[in-house]
Amino acid sequence: MTRRLLLVTGLLVAVAGLGVLWWWNARPAQPSVSSADVATPAPAESPEPVGHITATLYYLAEDGAQLVAVRQDVPLAEGGLAAQGRELVWAQLAAPPDPQRSPIPAGTALRAFYVTARGDAFVDLSADVSTGHPGGSLGELLTVAALVNVVTTNLPAVRRVQILIEGQEVDTLAGHVDLRRPLPQDLSLVRGES
Repeated sequence: MTRRLLLVTGLLVAVAGLGVLWWWNARPAQPSVSSADVATPAPAESPEPVGHITATLYYLAEDGAQLVAVRQDVPLAEGGLAAQGRELVWAQLAAPPDPQRSPIPAGTALRAFYVTARGDAFVDLSADVSTGHPGGSLGELLTVAALVNVVTTNLPAVRRVQILIEGQEVDTLAGHVDLRRPLPQDLSLVRGES
């Protein structure tokens, strides 16, 4: 009798184990950003700037086929890396000084900016970055490069940048550049850089 009981118990444990394995593999994929990876998002309002830093921002070259790096004063934020990252992205999204033209659609707003412990920054933008985009693969490349480069050039602790739209991961901005994972700095589209 005990042999039979052990056999039945062993079969039940094996079936339960297979059920758990099946459930584990069949469940929906988790978001690529876990709460353990993400530093606390910075508050929506920026602390009062103490001073300024000279940062590199990226605008369209005259021919519209490349970016140009422009040094510009940006408020120095208290509150760490995420606060300074927000200041940099806000400066990049602001109307450019004459005669510069922005590669980012007008009206695009920063919703959130945070950095993981691994050095990945997440830039959450309003839908205007996609709905207001003129399209084209080069235009999309320049928009993405400006956003990634403004963060990675000015914040050495950030290695890669992932662009989110309205808090969601997206496949592309306008159908061309893969945005499903964080992107590293790429200066190949910047005139005079490489």
